[in-house]
Amino acid sequence: MRPAAGTLALGAVLGLTGYLLDAEPLLVAGAGLTVLAAASSIWVALAIRGAGVERTVAERRVLEEEPLSVRITARAGALRWPGGEVHDTLLGEPAPLRPLRRAANVRVVARFARRGERELPASVLVVRDPLGLATRTVSAREAARVLVLPRTFPVRAAGGGAGVGRAAGAQALQAGAVRTEFDGLRPYREGTPAARIHWPALARGAGLLERHLRPDADARPLVILDARAPASEEALDAAVRAAASLVLELARAGGCALLLPGERRPRTVDSDLAAWPGLHARLALVASGPAPSVAALGTRRGPVLYVAARPLSRTPPAAAHSAGGRLALVVPERLAGRPAAFTVAGCHGYVARHAGRAVA
Repeated sequence: MRPAAGTLALGAVLGLTGYLLDAEPLLVAGAGLTVLAAASSIWVALAIRGAGVERTVAERRVLEEEPLSVRITARAGALRWPGGEVHDTLLGEPAPLRPLRRAANVRVVARFARRGERELPASVLVVRDPLGLATRTVSAREAARVLVLPRTFPVRAAGGGAGVGRAAGAQALQAGAVRTEFDGLRPYREGTPAARIHWPALARGAGLLERHLRPDADARPLVILDARAPASEEALDAAVRAAASLVLELARAGGCALLLPGERRPRTVDSDLAAWPGLHARLALVASGPAPSVAALGTRRGPVLYVAARPLSRTPPAAAHSAGGRLALVVPERLAGRPAAFTVAGCHGYVARHAGRAVA
């Protein structure tokens, strides 16, 4: 039985007993309890009528361990509330409401240690009288969702410097050298260098044409994420952070591609990073699952960085063949007796010299 209903019933019993026994003290006590229970219930009912609670999340996407500002606003109804508290999963403990107020603001700074999508249940406003006889609640309209993105870290060469250095031949990318290939002719545009003018076409009377060159996307570095059978959840998170860090650094250096688990085609990230936010969000949701489809990568000629969520001592042959002999294996744990070429996000990178063989 609720406290208010129990108090009301007790008051009625005392009043009836006092009437039957002609005992005035029992009549007074019964009347007092009845009035107290009724008044508490009416006050709480009016305070909750029209009341509400809202939660405002500053960002829907946040990096791991970065602060996320959250504001919870509670409003009273027809009457000021007698007291109560605000419940929310982001609060360590319920936030008390000061009596006789019409509104309250609670500010929270939340941090999430691991990537992934977080569903935050709706906030709850609890209104109760000082004696706890009557209690009513009202919830926010809907839950909130926050996507926690994996953090990125600088890539450190074995000697301690930043950058992937010589690993997998990516030093060409750091210099901004992206190879190009001939892609036909097009009308001459003013300002085009003379070296790109197609003089044989001019000699044949075809007019002034210029060579059109396009980036050789197949020669860009490719990062492959293998999330099969991770050694632990922490190892999978480390592998995802390493893949994200490598993609971001290589993209800034000139562009690269990323092959996610279960996908057949790599996704390209250019130096303008236009595709990075979408890929970053997909990396946040990577779970243990199927192997990457490396069999379709035979046409690629660029270096491959194979990131595995489990310790491997040998590189997958299909990935090594597509790398043209330039392959780096990135794993969460150190390989005994083998020096790492670089480290990133708690993972270690080893240069493999031959397809299917142990890394050097």
